[in-house]
Amino acid sequence: MGSFHGHQRAFSVAASGQFFMALDKSGRALSEEYGLPSPSTVATWTGIYRRDGEDGLLPKRRGRPPTDQKDSPPKSEIETLRSENERLSAEVAYLGKLRALRSPERR
Repeated sequence: MGSFHGHQRAFSVAASGQFFMALDKSGRALSEEYGLPSPSTVATWTGIYRRDGEDGLLPKRRGRPPTDQKDSPPKSEIETLRSENERLSAEVAYLGKLRALRSPERR
């Protein structure tokens, strides 16, 4: 199925069913039984589980979503050359500044 993470330890979603069936125990007892750092972790997971179900406990993708370059229209030759020119100009500027920083005259 999948897994969700509790600090340094991953739990399978199947194990989460057992975990949430045992909610009649105290948060402290559950945190000790499952090796969790704090009873507040149990409370947090319980709230997420009640609100979103098992899917809420699965890891979420983070960061910027990938861009889909398949949907963008093909660039003309002039656009391709302009973007390459911009990239090379930036590279030359970077290398010039790097050379200036490393030069012995600066020291």
